[in-house]
Amino acid sequence: MPAPPPEAAAHSERLAALIGEEIAAAGGWIGFDRYMALALYAPGLGYYTAGARKFGSQAEGGDFVTAPEISPLFAQALSAQVAQVLEHSAPRIVEFGAGSGRLAADLLATLDARGAAVERYEIVEVSADLRQRQRARLADPRVHWLDAPPEGIDGAIIANEVLDVMPVRLFVRGRGAVLERGVAVRDGALALETRPADAALAAAVQEIESEVGHLPEGYGSELGLVARGWMRSAGQWLARGALLAIDYGFPRREYYHPQRLMGTLMCHFRQHAHADPLWLPGLNDITAHVDFTAMAQAAHEAGLDVLGYTSQAHLLLNCGLLELLKEQRTPQAANAAHRLISEAEMGELVKVLAVGRGIGAPLRGFSRGDRTHTL
Repeated sequence: MPAPPPEAAAHSERLAALIGEEIAAAGGWIGFDRYMALALYAPGLGYYTAGARKFGSQAEGGDFVTAPEISPLFAQALSAQVAQVLEHSAPRIVEFGAGSGRLAADLLATLDARGAAVERYEIVEVSADLRQRQRARLADPRVHWLDAPPEGIDGAIIANEVLDVMPVRLFVRGRGAVLERGVAVRDGALALETRPADAALAAAVQEIESEVGHLPEGYGSELGLVARGWMRSAGQWLARGALLAIDYGFPRREYYHPQRLMGTLMCHFRQHAHADPLWLPGLNDITAHVDFTAMAQAAHEAGLDVLGYTSQAHLLLNCGLLELLKEQRTPQAANAAHRLISEAEMGELVKVLAVGRGIGAPLRGFSRGDRTHTL
């Protein structure tokens, strides 16, 4: 793994000290969900609230690359689905966690070219430095930034790689019971430590086992309760239109497959993926895949309709990616398309869930390869 520069290492040490203070105040242990919230979002120190560059290639100093950063083809194809949603609602888009602003810029330009111009594009962004980058890229009077989600949204909501960075609880099957992994301080360093699960976590694991079967001894995984709450809240935000959640994930039976013994938790630092979330807190992205069955259930509980669920590859192909490639005909575009739709790249690993209200027509992006029956 590459070593961070001294100033970055010092930044991480300050965050680790803050986390250590919270652990001490809590009696010597905090749940992993609280640790993840601090590591990613502690004011001025967390990964998404400090100034380190996150998105982009290694040459650009980024830790990872998202689909919009790979190529404008992603937004150009996605715009076909967004345009259809706007036909059945109002010309408004709300994007959560807009990253570098690349998706917003490409969507606005492509929708304008399609004759489906957006009147208002709102970005809900918790990161001050990302908001600054977005403002520099999006010199468009239609774009507005919000500190909190609005209610009464009439239009399209987009959440691209947002759910996977919401804090998760970690559980382990052990000693005939459900245990919870959290973080303590041992010999002056942060360390994972397991304790008996509380009633709520134990009940949630039992609910999973009622669907997938008893999990083997030593099995560990994640529970995305924050993401579930976010999806339930979407039922209050969305008055008419559709929400497109695009993220790494699986339906529940795949997510909690007995052979997926150690869950899906993953970290990224300078294009290197690793599985140690306690290493250099504040300098690493920490993610967990999405249980899309839980997301669909939460949306249904909130009064939203499940409109479709498929892979990123199927969505982009249904929305005209091949036709866009025929128009562009460059090696760069072909290589980018391969990364977006290949099973070995993002095409199969990333899924798309559409939920909404007041949309009568079948959505174009799910016309072939819909997998709603697997949720």
